[in-house]
Amino acid sequence: MTDTSLPDLEERNWKPAVVNGLRLKCPNCGKGALLHSYLKVNDTCANCGQEFHHQRADDGPAYLTIVIVGHILGFAMHFLYSNFKPEPLTFALSLSAVAVVSSLLLLPRMKGLMVAYQWAKRMHGF
Repeated sequence: MTDTSLPDLEERNWKPAVVNGLRLKCPNCGKGALLHSYLKVNDTCANCGQEFHHQRADDGPAYLTIVIVGHILGFAMHFLYSNFKPEPLTFALSLSAVAVVSSLLLLPRMKGLMVAYQWAKRMHGF
């Protein structure tokens, strides 16, 4: 007796999907835009019609961004203090600028990564 309740779904390769997500492109076709504003995901891909309203990235991109930026800042703090011994105000202001800029650059890319991974693994209705 065979179970026919689940349709035979082809496996999606997650690596190209994640690369497309990091480029803020559709994980399916790699051409359409994934986001239509800073963090707002399009409902569908304008190129291939893939639906994205299923996505549930929630707080995942923020957590990934915090982990990555935290590691960048840890390395930068060690490097700057060991080599240059800057004044405390200069040290704090420069690292604050690095934290803000890197967070703003990484956050939409982490959202693209999360949506693309969900698409590749058929999570949340994809």
